[in-house]
Amino acid sequence: MKKASFLAVAATATLMATAASAATLDDVKAKGFIQCGVTTGLAGFGAPNNEGKWEGFDVDFCRAMSAAIFGDPDKVKYTPTTAKERFTALQSGEIDVLARNTTWTFTRDVSLGFEFIGVNYYDGQGFMVKKSLGVKSALELDGARVCVQSGTTTELNLADYFAANNMKYDSVVFDTADEVREAYLKDTCDVYTTDKSGLYAQRSVIANPDEHVILPETISKEPLGPLVRHGDNEWGDIARWTLNAMIDAENLGVSMKNVDELKKSSQNPSIQRMLGVSGDLGDQMKLSKDWAYNIIKMVGNYGDVFERNLGASTPLKIERGLNAQWNKGGILYAPPLR
Repeated sequence: MKKASFLAVAATATLMATAASAATLDDVKAKGFIQCGVTTGLAGFGAPNNEGKWEGFDVDFCRAMSAAIFGDPDKVKYTPTTAKERFTALQSGEIDVLARNTTWTFTRDVSLGFEFIGVNYYDGQGFMVKKSLGVKSALELDGARVCVQSGTTTELNLADYFAANNMKYDSVVFDTADEVREAYLKDTCDVYTTDKSGLYAQRSVIANPDEHVILPETISKEPLGPLVRHGDNEWGDIARWTLNAMIDAENLGVSMKNVDELKKSSQNPSIQRMLGVSGDLGDQMKLSKDWAYNIIKMVGNYGDVFERNLGASTPLKIERGLNAQWNKGGILYAPPLR
């Protein structure tokens, strides 16, 4: 019964995706903005600031797409989505791109009719507990009450990990990350589990963050990235190469600070192509020749965006780790713009 139900949902999703996927670029240009699906609020990744303006690591991806298309990073409207709502919003055409902490999986990519355009954050699931519990390892969590967000791969990973280690647990499920955090703080559960990036984000907004410990175990691979609908290669190309341009710009040493100088003086053919000094990369995507220049100048390269939202100077203080460039100890790597 469950299998039949899943197949029916997948078939419906594919039909919806096909119907909503035609000529997204033309539609976006006609209405004058990108409708970007974001999280309901996750510090550092996507949340409104005190003035109500959305900001964060994932938000900046949509701003970068806007810079590439319009030459203006702020031609974006944001639709907050829960983990359960996000896919329906994209399938139906309510949003043009989904840029929130979403794991790239086979089923989501194939059966649900989506196209992940790359990985913008290499993550893995972890556990956070109160320091007062004295727990040093996830292997000490047998019998724990675990708070988790519904509609995520987190639930499945949690079950697999405890079963593999012959441990039992009670799952306490909520729809939003904020609800999970509040339940954890009220001792409705003993443990908070989600991607480690999410744990850092949630800990950063807790009144006494030093009283909470993120355990050392990483129990899954969570390649997070933006996604669009299947069936519109033109739109997918723009999203994909927006991300690749940001990654490659950092690798080439092109940043917000020096992009104007390098556009004028660099003799590096790769930089010249990227910044529109030579070649026709923009024309190939129906964009202006300075599409990548606008991304870097107005939003930044990958490193600029990471440090501004997640890095050492922010409350999250996340180290680059796997998200460092491939030649700096990480695995971040983009195909060449040529």
